[in-house]
Amino acid sequence: MERMDQQLGFTPAARFLLVAGAFVVVVAGLKAATNLVTPFLLAIFIAVLVEPPLQYLRHRGLPGWAAMLVVVALLVGVGGAIIGLFTGALNGFNASLPEYQQRLNVMSGELVARLDEVGLHVSRSVLNSFIDPSGVLGFASDLIKGLSGVLANAFLILLTVIFILLEAHSLPSKLRVALRAPQATLVHLHEVVKTINRYMFIKANTSLATGVLVWVWLTFLGVDFAAMWAMLAFLLNFVPTIGSIIAAIPAVLLALVQLGLESALLATLGYLVVNILIGNVIEPRVMGRGLGLSTLVVFISLIFWGYVLGSVGMFLSVPLTMALKIALSTSPQTQPLAIMLGPEIEAKEVVAFAPQDPTGDRQHAPHKAVANE
Repeated sequence: MERMDQQLGFTPAARFLLVAGAFVVVVAGLKAATNLVTPFLLAIFIAVLVEPPLQYLRHRGLPGWAAMLVVVALLVGVGGAIIGLFTGALNGFNASLPEYQQRLNVMSGELVARLDEVGLHVSRSVLNSFIDPSGVLGFASDLIKGLSGVLANAFLILLTVIFILLEAHSLPSKLRVALRAPQATLVHLHEVVKTINRYMFIKANTSLATGVLVWVWLTFLGVDFAAMWAMLAFLLNFVPTIGSIIAAIPAVLLALVQLGLESALLATLGYLVVNILIGNVIEPRVMGRGLGLSTLVVFISLIFWGYVLGSVGMFLSVPLTMALKIALSTSPQTQPLAIMLGPEIEAKEVVAFAPQDPTGDRQHAPHKAVANE
């Protein structure tokens, strides 16, 4: 690569500018084609997630068409249940929203009166400008509508998943014919699929546990639409770092408006306990060595993919970055980038096992991305 750059007259600065320009063009293209790319990416990850059950059914002696029918029926059932839950709960929430807004207005008036009693004079209009009732509770409605909008392409996503699963078994044979080094490509492709599948499987189970615990706690407290907030907690648990915080906001606000300050504090405590238990105790133990990504990279990937692909990009930020890291680790030219995306422990392992040249400098050893094993 460097020899070719020298023949073409490329300096390191020129090569950097070319790579940066290509990166900007690719990102701009992805953002412009979000409506097309997002359903396709979502379909790929759903296909990766349901492929092991499909293979399991085939190995149990079920014909291919029958196994596919069972998997598609499962997807339709789960998707229909989610759509039905959100549609019914959202309609009920929107119907009750004026009542909640009126209660919040009353509470803001009481807060102004208490502040006056202690000598802090705050105008009611000024307070409402900071705490807009329609904006505070309307946030929950807009958030759920945004998630429901993803399901608008459900039929297209389902068809894409079916075609991907139908083509999956023939992909290895096609790659062996089409590529010069098919074995290495198949190994890396298998590693990407295995890593993403393990992450998605573990995350789906921990998110389900989060949703169930949130539903039980909010039902115990008597918060309205507990099932909807539990589903929101399940979905947003896939969003790293801030997902659980966003999921808690509307439920805690509703508990405050509906039941009072004490119930809101109890709801907040419940969310804290559940998220600390699931996110900081159970998930790290189940995932073993982790995602193979540094904490900073996880946060930056959340912002980046959210900017490029919208809300779905935030859900898929970790799997997309994991796949990118594994792809970068396959080439000596891009392996340093893969090391930078990983945690410190991986960099230390690369240094520890890297051979030294006669000058005493270490060469990059072949890098293998952590597959959460």
